[in-house]
Amino acid sequence: MTEVENAGTVLLPEELVSLARRVIEANKAIGRRIVVAESCTGGLVSAALTEIPGSSAVFEAGIVTYSNAQKMALLGVSEDVLDTFGAVSIATAWAMAQGALKRSGADIAVSITGIAGPDGGSEMKPVGTVVFARAEQDCDSENVVADLRRFDNEGRAKIRLQAALCALELLLPEVPDA
Repeated sequence: MTEVENAGTVLLPEELVSLARRVIEANKAIGRRIVVAESCTGGLVSAALTEIPGSSAVFEAGIVTYSNAQKMALLGVSEDVLDTFGAVSIATAWAMAQGALKRSGADIAVSITGIAGPDGGSEMKPVGTVVFARAEQDCDSENVVADLRRFDNEGRAKIRLQAALCALELLLPEVPDA
C-alpha cells in the first residue's frame, strides 16, 4: 500500500497519481519549484500534484484560467494574442506559461489549453486539440517548449486525463544525454 493510499482514499486515477509522485520526487531532488497554468484540465494537474504528501516542498501554485478574460487578468496573456491566435494556440500556451512563471516566482511552469468537448471544436481545432508549453526561469524565452497534440475524441474525461498526463511529463526534469 502506498503512502497516499495509507492517508485515505485516492480520488484520482492511479496512473495520474503515480506520475504526479514522480514529478514531485524528481523536482524535490533538484530543488526545483513548479507552477501550473491550466485551462481545459480545470485544475486536474494541480489536484494530482497536491494528492502527494509533501508536495508543498515543490508545488508553488496552480492557476486555473478557463475564460479568456482570466487568462489576461491572472496570467497577463495579451488580448492581441487571444484575438489573433485563439485561446487554443501555441502563442497562448506560451504566454500562459510565461505569465505563471513571472507571477509565481517558481523555477518551471507548464501550461495547458485545449478543447475537451463535447462542444467547441472546429475543423481547424477539433475536440481533443490540446496545447502545452513549458517555460523555465532564467532560460532564453526562445527555449520554451510548446506542443500541440490531438487526442482521440473518446470523451471529455479521457481528453482531460491525457492532457494532464502530458503536462506532468513536461514537469519531469530532463535527463542529460549520455
